[in-house]
Amino acid sequence: MGMGKKSVKLQWKLVLLFPAVLFYYETVFRLSTGGSFFCLGTLFMFFLCFVYGGFGYLLCTLFKNRKSNQVCAGIYIFLSSLPFLIEYFINRQFKIFYDLNTIVNGAGGALTSYSHEIVRMVFSWSGLWRIFLFFLPSIAYLVVVRFFVTTRRSNARKRILIAVLMTVILLFSILGISLSPTLRQMCGSQYNFQTVVSNLGLLTGLNLDTRRAIFGSGQTDVFETNATIPDIPVPSTGASDGTTDGSESTESTEPPVVYTPNQMDIDFSSLSATGQIAELNAYVASQTASMKNAYTGIFKGKNLVMISAEAFAFEVIDPELTPTLYRLATKGMQFTDFYQPSSAGTTGGEYQNLFGMLPTAGGKSFTNTADHNNYFTMGSILNREGYFGMAFHNNSYKYYHRNETHINLGYSNGFMGMGNGMEAYVKNSWPQSDLEMFAGTIPLYIDRQPFNVYYMTVSGHSNYSVTGNSMSRKNYSRVANLNYSEAVKCYIAAQLELEDALTTLVDALEAAGIADDTVICMAADHFPYGLDDDASLGNMPYLSELYGYNVTTSFQRDHSGLILWCGSLEDSEPIVVSSPTSSMDILPTLANLFGVEFDSRLLPGRDVFSDAAALYFTTSYDWKTEYGTYYASSNKFIPTDSSIALPDGYVDAVKSVVRNKVRYCQGVLDTDYFGYLFKQGCFE
Repeated sequence: MGMGKKSVKLQWKLVLLFPAVLFYYETVFRLSTGGSFFCLGTLFMFFLCFVYGGFGYLLCTLFKNRKSNQVCAGIYIFLSSLPFLIEYFINRQFKIFYDLNTIVNGAGGALTSYSHEIVRMVFSWSGLWRIFLFFLPSIAYLVVVRFFVTTRRSNARKRILIAVLMTVILLFSILGISLSPTLRQMCGSQYNFQTVVSNLGLLTGLNLDTRRAIFGSGQTDVFETNATIPDIPVPSTGASDGTTDGSESTESTEPPVVYTPNQMDIDFSSLSATGQIAELNAYVASQTASMKNAYTGIFKGKNLVMISAEAFAFEVIDPELTPTLYRLATKGMQFTDFYQPSSAGTTGGEYQNLFGMLPTAGGKSFTNTADHNNYFTMGSILNREGYFGMAFHNNSYKYYHRNETHINLGYSNGFMGMGNGMEAYVKNSWPQSDLEMFAGTIPLYIDRQPFNVYYMTVSGHSNYSVTGNSMSRKNYSRVANLNYSEAVKCYIAAQLELEDALTTLVDALEAAGIADDTVICMAADHFPYGLDDDASLGNMPYLSELYGYNVTTSFQRDHSGLILWCGSLEDSEPIVVSSPTSSMDILPTLANLFGVEFDSRLLPGRDVFSDAAALYFTTSYDWKTEYGTYYASSNKFIPTDSSIALPDGYVDAVKSVVRNKVRYCQGVLDTDYFGYLFKQGCFE
């Protein structure tokens, strides 16, 4: 009888071992990635570790042979550490957590193209220290713990008892999470991998991500009805012709211009569809199209050069150091509150710039478009207008599956990168030269007007050191005397290659006499996440040094800039857009400026010169309007001006609008919605 009690007692040590190990991993991971430990989510993270650990106990007490169970327990403890270690290094490099889609679709390219950076991170002091911390439970189990914790086979009674306890703890955790409005939204209607990991832990994030990948969320095709942003009785247009409030500088006796909607003739009520497509149709039909305006068609027939600039920050721009960038940023249209949300690294930023959509499938988002009808990209839109088009990149043409995706962006003459033509113009250094790419490719299109080209640059890529970055080394003498730390100086030096590339482009346009007939549109793909190692919000010293303020929120981190320039604008006062804008607004704004046919209801962003309400939003369900900023992780709204009386329900209404827009982005990607509308005969 005494032996039986002793056996149960010893077995409970094994029961508690796995939750303790998992909670240790979660704690080290949370502290290593800068998350807040003292929050409500940590309590539920603790309880859920008992649920996940229970599976470890059930698995490692299956065999009759104790040695087999002992080996199984050691393997379980070791394998459990690997997701934490992988996500730690991902977060260290990219400053965000990568969901499963992004990891799966980017892993192969990262291991080949960025192997030197991976090696540098792993064998740094910080990397080795984290490896030791995450492997410590495996070492402890192998050396000590296995001698004190029995691993005999568990009988059916004990296994049922553990299963019941796991179920009770799980139900308690689900109930507790459902009673918290913030956590309930985070796991349900406003699910986002980043925020779940930051609050409830990596294991719960991976669990929910896997379940949603296999079974779906059950919410992607459900749109909230009557979700509109309330009108605020405060005059604010966000755009001005050299004035600060958008008002006309002189009175006019001319009759007012009557503008029509940017809307295509699509009768959604007549379309045959079921399921998610039907929900998308109903949602789009319920939206109000934005109106054409005084800026509609001002770039009609002009050439277009679009650029996604690797890790570019507007703080690099200086009238002396970067005169061309300064010219493009100040002599065209100015966007004073522009954001590039960090959603899925470079491929996510490219997706936002080109498609005007959030990458709701993480790193798989762009890849999924390879066989879609990409009807609304500037490549496709201007191709239908008879433009000559090409897309260029100065790194491997296969990286991120660009050999499959970028040939389907609508550019008439396809896509060129290193490996399918770019090597004729660019030396294979790391990173490669933007100047060499521009200088080599400009002759391919400059005499084929109207042209429509796209560049994805790479010279600004990390790591930022003279020894590890060929562009930093090449241009270091130009930044040596700047009053910055070594890392920031090397970052700026790398970005000077883009300055030189743009100088070459503008000089070529002017020499050909077509600067007034060419538009340059440039946005970053993401913030310079390679500046800081082991960084998190509130702990980004080099990024804060570059920005000139302490970066403590994602809004501060992702605050960026947009260049939208045409030589024909230089003799006029700058056109200033002061309302919140983002990369999702680029596509509808360009479509309106070029005066091409598009339907504003089909794009979640807005033409910034239209009457549509200003709204910046992210996959994390954070958002910003002219009247305030909302943080989904804390369910907190901070008004811009407390003296402005917002209508009752304003915050909830905008939250509904944002949820609908995120669901729409996901629905378009999941269903190839534009393929349904435009490719399969639903609209001619």
